[in-house]
Amino acid sequence: MKFNTKAIHGGQHNIDPAYGSVMTPIYQTTTYTQTTPGSHKGFEYSRSGNPTRSALEKSLASIENGKHGLAFGSGLAAIDAILKTLKSGDEVISTNDLYGGTYRLFNGIYKDFGIKFHFIGMQTVETIESYINDKTKLIWVETPTNPIMNVIDIEAVSKVAKKHSLLLAVDNTFATAYLQQPLDLGADIVMHSATKYLGGHSDVVLGSVVVNKDKLAEQLYFIQNASGAIPGPMDSFLVLRGIKTLHLRMQRHSENGKAVAEYLQNHPKVENVFWPGLESHPNHEVAKKQMKDFGGMVSFTTKGNSYEEAIKFVEKLKVFTLAESLGGVESLAGHPASMTHASVPKKEREKTGVIDSLIRLSVGIEDEEDLLGDLKQALG
Repeated sequence: MKFNTKAIHGGQHNIDPAYGSVMTPIYQTTTYTQTTPGSHKGFEYSRSGNPTRSALEKSLASIENGKHGLAFGSGLAAIDAILKTLKSGDEVISTNDLYGGTYRLFNGIYKDFGIKFHFIGMQTVETIESYINDKTKLIWVETPTNPIMNVIDIEAVSKVAKKHSLLLAVDNTFATAYLQQPLDLGADIVMHSATKYLGGHSDVVLGSVVVNKDKLAEQLYFIQNASGAIPGPMDSFLVLRGIKTLHLRMQRHSENGKAVAEYLQNHPKVENVFWPGLESHPNHEVAKKQMKDFGGMVSFTTKGNSYEEAIKFVEKLKVFTLAESLGGVESLAGHPASMTHASVPKKEREKTGVIDSLIRLSVGIEDEEDLLGDLKQALG
C-alpha cells in the first residue's frame, strides 16, 4: 500500500465480528470472558491488551513501515518506557535543542537514577562520536527540533549508531510518518507524541513507539504492561480516527507553513525565521533529502529580542490561539521561554536559541489569507 491508503487501511484487517462495523469499535471494557482458565479470544485484561488499542498499534506500525507498534498514555510515557530499557551507569547522547518535557524527564528524573545525559548539537557525526564511550547505549534524536526547527541527518546518525552498536531513537512528532520515516533511514525506535499531529484535533493525549526488532519489541511490551502507562480505548479510537486523515492534514499544514514562513521572512519587524523549507535554513539540504515536505511548525524572533514585544504579539493574535501544544487543525501560538521550555534553565535554553523574543507557531489548516492577516495585525 502507498501511504495515503495505509493511513486508512494499514494494519486494519479484521472486520468487527459482532456486527460488521466498518470503524473499529470502542471496546470500553476492563476484562474479557474466558471459557476455561487461560482460554480466551486474545484478550484477558485491558492493561495488557485491548482490541481498540491493538488496532491503533497495528496502524502506527503500518504508517511507520515498522513491525511492532505500542501505544502509551502520553508522549512522555512513551519516552519513559524507552528509557526503562536502560540501567544505572548507562549514558545517552541527546539533541540539545529538544522539547522541554523531554529535557525535564531526562535531567530531572533519570539523571537521579544514575543515567548520564550529554545534550549536544548533532550537526556533525564527528561531534556525536566524540561523546561515545563504552557506557553509551542510546542516541536520542529529535528532528525537526522543538522549537528551533534544526534538522538532524537521521541516516548519518544511524551509521554512527550501528558502528558502535548503539540504539538510535527518533522523536518524529513534528514531521510525522507522512513527511519522514526514521526506521527506513536506519533508526531503531521511532516515537511520537500522538497528542499532536497523529490525533490532530487537540482532543486526546497519547504516545506511541514503533520498532522493527523483535527482542526490543518484547522488552518494550513487557515495560508497557508492567508499568501500565497505557491509553484508554476512547483515546486509542480518537488517534486511530485522526490517522485516517493524517495525509490530508499534513499536506495543508505544510502549504500554510510555507506561506507563513515566507511572509514572516519578508516582514521588517522579524529578525529570524526557522522553517526547514526556507533555503536560508542551515539544514535545508538535509531536510530536502529526508523529508517529503517541511511541515507546519514555524518559529521566529522579533528584532530587538524583547520579552515584552513577544508577549504583546501573542496576546494580540485572533485566529492563532495562544496555547500549549501543537499539531491540531487550529493554528496555535506559543512563547517557548515562558511556556513549553520554562523547565529548561534560562542559560541552557538560550544556548540553543530559545531566547526571550522567540515565538513558535503551529500553523493549522485554516485559510491562508486569514492566517497571514492575523500575523499582519499582531505585528502591526
